[in-house]
Amino acid sequence: MFQGWPVLSLLIWIPILGGIAVLMTGERAPELTRRLALGISVVVFLLSLTLWTGFETGTAAMQFVERAPWIATFGIEYYLGIDGISMPLILLTTFSMVLVVVAGWEVIRYKPQQYLSAFLVMEGVMVGVFSALDAVLFYVFWEAMLIPMFLIIGIWGGPNRIYATLKFFLYTFLGSVLMLVALLYLRYQADSFAILDFHGLPLAPEIQVLIFLAFLAAFAVKVPMWPVHTWLPDAHVEAPTGGSVILAAIMLKIGGYGFLRFSLPITPMASVQLDWLMIALSLIAVVYIGLVAIAQQDMKKLIAYSSIAHMGFVTLGFFVIFRIAANAGADAPGVLLSLEGAAVQMISHGFVSAALFLCVGVLYDRMHSRLISDYGGVANRMPVFAGFFVLFAMANAGLPGTSGFVGEFMVILAAFQADFWFAFLAATTLVLAAAYTLWMIKRVVYGEVASEGVAALSDINRREFFVLGVLALVVLGLGVWPQPLVEVMEPSLAAVADQVMAAR
Repeated sequence: MFQGWPVLSLLIWIPILGGIAVLMTGERAPELTRRLALGISVVVFLLSLTLWTGFETGTAAMQFVERAPWIATFGIEYYLGIDGISMPLILLTTFSMVLVVVAGWEVIRYKPQQYLSAFLVMEGVMVGVFSALDAVLFYVFWEAMLIPMFLIIGIWGGPNRIYATLKFFLYTFLGSVLMLVALLYLRYQADSFAILDFHGLPLAPEIQVLIFLAFLAAFAVKVPMWPVHTWLPDAHVEAPTGGSVILAAIMLKIGGYGFLRFSLPITPMASVQLDWLMIALSLIAVVYIGLVAIAQQDMKKLIAYSSIAHMGFVTLGFFVIFRIAANAGADAPGVLLSLEGAAVQMISHGFVSAALFLCVGVLYDRMHSRLISDYGGVANRMPVFAGFFVLFAMANAGLPGTSGFVGEFMVILAAFQADFWFAFLAATTLVLAAAYTLWMIKRVVYGEVASEGVAALSDINRREFFVLGVLALVVLGLGVWPQPLVEVMEPSLAAVADQVMAAR
């Protein structure tokens, strides 16, 4: 029904053009600015739902394809399409943007039109990243993401925002340059810029290793993987709440998406050769970064390090498949289970991390402090908020019945088929996450009222209740019934597994 519509183009260009329109409203009509931004974000989200309703499950083929010449001289096309991997990520993007606009409704007083405009433009660009099937188009959208986030942190961030912004920009930009070199090499090998034409290219093993490392430089920074993770805690601490939400919910997932769309299908032999490196870096992120999170005194920093540890599950799930195949065969159920667990973890973490950063934002708006030591007894003054905060913290710790449990459990279960110690080390995140999450909850939410500032707190209003309530429903819904998400993703992930195992 919807396959003939240019839905993807609309999802890209409506928020970009809408962002420009919001910018032109000026500073004299802040209420109009907010209403316009909310209207645009809601329209884009509702339009993105047609991707779900019109999506054909059971096939790995690209759907909603749009293809037209762009720069014909160089064979560059305006080529868009989605599969079961990219479609849920687009829905996560459009959903998160509505919450960001609502969450910043009363909070952002300084140049709200520029703030909301930057987010809308970034929404369109991120949808472009997930739907681009031309390498140049992908790279343009990939780099364009940096600009709005650079401005959001640099203008509306904390006291050290300039340092955090420059660090974020330099890390991500330098990694992307190596990816561009790899894409240009692949273009001359395939005589095409179409990403799907890169899949299955007969590349020599040593060339695959170089290309894999070039992709790794870009995607590892975005995830971010240890040891190129240091930009993320700084960026989160200095970013406004909306910036932290989009960083954690969407931008980190783009790195994981890159591994699935580029690294595994284009360089399968290199992925096999270097799986030990990826598994090692992933387990370091799970264990070491989990220990680092325990030592944090700043709530935002603790959640930022928690994000790095949880994203370690994603990369572990992607690359442990080769050890599973070596032990149990290429058609072992654990191969697909591992990929599905990693993909579900990406989506789940987007919701859970966004919810936690929004919870910290609620407290910061009232107390102007993120330090755990400044709180205590919040449940006595904000019982409704405390209920939401505890729920999301439990989801972050992997409590069964929440979305945080599903993906991690699937990856751990699959990792047992590769090596007991991989599964054992991965499972430590359940202990570590419970340790730093419960420690934070105990000191912030429970106990006696710790200060006059806490004693003066008021519970969440209707706007905040709506934002946190919607996220709570999603986290519980995905935790209890993840099957619809798995059904959408499974054919595309199975195709990736078949392609990689055949090349292996």
